[in-house]
Amino acid sequence: PDYFSITYGAGGSAREQTLESAISIKQSTSIPVAPHLSCINSSKDEISGVLDQYRELEFTHLVVIRGDLPADGKNIGEFKYASDLVAFIRETTGDFFSIDVACYPEFHPESPSVEVEFENFKRKVDAGANGAITQYFYNPYAYYEFINNCERQNISLPVVPGIMPITNCEQLVRFSDRCGAEIPQWILRRLQTYGDDLEAIGDFGLDVVTEICQALLDFGAPGLHIYSMNRHTTCEKIWRNLGLVE
Repeated sequence: PDYFSITYGAGGSAREQTLESAISIKQSTSIPVAPHLSCINSSKDEISGVLDQYRELEFTHLVVIRGDLPADGKNIGEFKYASDLVAFIRETTGDFFSIDVACYPEFHPESPSVEVEFENFKRKVDAGANGAITQYFYNPYAYYEFINNCERQNISLPVVPGIMPITNCEQLVRFSDRCGAEIPQWILRRLQTYGDDLEAIGDFGLDVVTEICQALLDFGAPGLHIYSMNRHTTCEKIWRNLGLVE
């Protein structure tokens, strides 16, 4: 892998574990680490402290996201949007960090329109992002159209597709409902026919996801960002099916 990204807990609840995991990986492998950094429920002083830690430890790659809003809509913190956090990082640390941000080839559940969603992405680019990682999707054409839109808007930074392995139908439906990712009907119906047979679900999911990955790479995607969900063996199977691991 080019790097390992390490997620945050909701509302920054796993911030210390993110740092601990990043240090552990740095000490045990030669592969770079990209910690996630979310801004909801954070102050500028708190973010500055985290950035100082990452600079001291020579972590130079960050995945910057807004994070989930609190259920009560309160305690948002000093940053409302990911673009605000990107701008703050650039203002306080210059070009020390390479910053990836999130984007949505389909539809963010809080966006009123596709146009507004793309404008939100463009603000993050204008604030100083170096690259982007997409929300997962199962329709490659959503990614193709997103890239075409980037080209029309003269946005040339690399946009890496996010890949979600399929291992559990109920979990996938729950995640997808929450984040606005569409599960095509033909995939969902096939998954439902397998019931609780996780082995059959895994085999079918591996075939589907591998085909999507290959189509994306053939299109010219600059890489694949696989959401491991703590299942590294599934990631390895995808790599091997694609011929990326000997």
